[in-house]
Amino acid sequence: MKARRHQPARYGLFLFAALWFLIVVPLSALAAPYAAYVIDARTGKELHAENADTRLHPASLTKMMTLYIAFQAVERGELSLDTQVTISKNAASEPPSKLGMRPGQKIALRYLIRAAAVKSANDAATAIGEAIEGSEAAFARRMNRTAKQLGMTRTTFKNMHGLTESGHLSTARDMTRMGRHLLYDYPQYYNLFSRITADAGVRKVSHTNRRFLGSYKGADGIKTGYTRAAGFNLTASAERGNERIIVTVFGGKSTASRNAKVAELMDLGFRRAPSSAPLRKPTPPVYADVEDTPGSTAGAAGKTIRLVGAVTTSKRPHLRPRSEEVLVATAVAPEATSVVSNSDITAALREAVQAVPAAPEPAKEETVTLASAKASIRPEPRPQDVTLAVKQAVEQEIVTRVSTSGGRHWGVNVGRYPSRYAAEKVLLKTALAEMSTLDGTLRKVVQRPQGYEANFLGMSRESADLACRRLAARNVSCFMIGPS
Repeated sequence: MKARRHQPARYGLFLFAALWFLIVVPLSALAAPYAAYVIDARTGKELHAENADTRLHPASLTKMMTLYIAFQAVERGELSLDTQVTISKNAASEPPSKLGMRPGQKIALRYLIRAAAVKSANDAATAIGEAIEGSEAAFARRMNRTAKQLGMTRTTFKNMHGLTESGHLSTARDMTRMGRHLLYDYPQYYNLFSRITADAGVRKVSHTNRRFLGSYKGADGIKTGYTRAAGFNLTASAERGNERIIVTVFGGKSTASRNAKVAELMDLGFRRAPSSAPLRKPTPPVYADVEDTPGSTAGAAGKTIRLVGAVTTSKRPHLRPRSEEVLVATAVAPEATSVVSNSDITAALREAVQAVPAAPEPAKEETVTLASAKASIRPEPRPQDVTLAVKQAVEQEIVTRVSTSGGRHWGVNVGRYPSRYAAEKVLLKTALAEMSTLDGTLRKVVQRPQGYEANFLGMSRESADLACRRLAARNVSCFMIGPS
């Protein structure tokens, strides 16, 4: 009876101890581990590191590798941006964040890439992996092969979206390296990571990193990530003048505190990075397809299939045999041909030489005849009544006009904005998105009473027209600016 009477008191003691533990032990100690890494993107030089090699949960930073392999697959012709991908039950059942597609639904690969890059949609990332390799396991093996080629030595992938899974780990150093390869290996796609909104086919999506992109000057990417085990992660890149910094933070306590920490590390990076440094782009990996043997695990050695591109035989045509017959067109009928052998040609030349008579030695009396012959062929004097033409001086007329096509006096306008910073940001994003036609142009912001106009100048009429048509295809408003 005494034992039963003291039992409630024992439970009360346990409750008191639990409350005391929560008070004494700060909540930060229960949070995800923190790690950070900062580099000069131009050279890859380390500027700051804290727990940079600790293996932690990367969360949706994983999607940087998924997108990298998607760009690689498009480049290699494995599939195209317009390839229609069928959504599997596995992809459709992924938890949020997601695009919300149905099993059996078809959607173009380009929309899946946008959804994964901008919204960080898990169903889109899964669909991308299945479209490229057929299954999540096969795609994970390719992710690990690629990570090894990129030098991500402490990273192991188990899925393509980054949801928490045992053994799915990476480091701040490795994810920073991943972001740098995305930037320099596939610059044509990098503008995806700075889009505030994007058309994902089934609906319009907003960027998960729009707060940092809108608040930090020069920020243009790259990828956020969050799970309970990982905390708030971010790999970010920013460019100011000739300098570019990449920062990775693991284990943020909230979106706001993570963004503040990344901004602090960005400022540190810009202070420590030299104003000018040589650009040393990372070397892209050489793709090697690995056929896994039965019973092998991810990352195990397998059969490597390489494409041999070296020329082993000469393509120079063989010499024609001397006894070969030749088709020769006749002078009477140029269109017709007759079969003549080389021996016949040689014999005909020999007969022609023999048929030429030997030249007789000139006689003495022939000298006079030749002299008189030379005199007889002298032209007769010009008649006196011939009227000579007089060369008239012609006055030249010089016409000048402004060239409307050959000169680089044209430009394009991509909108009017409320601030100079907003206009400069749009110019940067547009230049990155349309490098092929806007390369070499002058970016200029013109202040008007109604706002700040964003212009690209120094173009020919043809290049300005082409740039506007290509930008219109990207849903970017644009109109041409003629010579003033």
